[in-house]
Amino acid sequence: MLAVAAVFPLLLGIVLKISAPSGGGPNDTTNAAFFSQLAGNGIFLSFIALSTMLTLVMPMLVGVVAGDSMAGEAGNGTLRYLLAVPAGRTRLLAVKYAMIVVFGLVVTLVVSAMSLAVGAVLFPIGPVTLLSGDTVSLADGLLRLALVTLYVAAAMAQLGALGLAISTLTEHAIGAIAAVLVLVVASEVAASVPQLASVAPYLPTYWWVGFDALLRSPPDTTTVAKGLLSFGVYTVLAFLCAWARVTSSDVTS
Repeated sequence: MLAVAAVFPLLLGIVLKISAPSGGGPNDTTNAAFFSQLAGNGIFLSFIALSTMLTLVMPMLVGVVAGDSMAGEAGNGTLRYLLAVPAGRTRLLAVKYAMIVVFGLVVTLVVSAMSLAVGAVLFPIGPVTLLSGDTVSLADGLLRLALVTLYVAAAMAQLGALGLAISTLTEHAIGAIAAVLVLVVASEVAASVPQLASVAPYLPTYWWVGFDALLRSPPDTTTVAKGLLSFGVYTVLAFLCAWARVTSSDVTS
């Protein structure tokens, strides 16, 4: 799965180098802004890759790990052996979630690093012109890329918590993984429906592409704060649901 995360930015960079990009999907405005900057600086390939892969690829990778975390153990019959170790159900759940968070962070870092390397080879690298039109130094641009990477990793941690909660409800890992992906797609579709604009900010995926606020001068810290708050709320609620399920149910049957 990490190989998929690494290959996608490479293919994306090659395609964008040899052909003009075309928009599509719910993130058209953000993608169009990134595409317009790509010819001038290869750093923007990282932002394009993150924005594009957040639509499905990265959620799918994290969803596989999160959905399999508990359901896979239960389905294979190994969960009862884990619980036989005197570590406690809460600790087991915490370790499972920590593993998901680490995997989501690694996936995000792989996408950012591979995109940066490919962008440096295929496109010019230098002072970065932000989406607001201001130009900052290359060091400042790389710092903003690091912050964007951490923001996306936080979004994947939120998805991981939701996947972990879903994984505690079934013994079938495939069903849990499918449910996570359906949740992501349904949220993205609902966010793109004008009639649902009033509830869109409360959907789990709405703030995922809010990292474009970091690519303006000055950064839109309000948008970033709202996104991180949304991630935090969903993470806490999902983990509490998973904890309630694991600690109160007979998960060894």
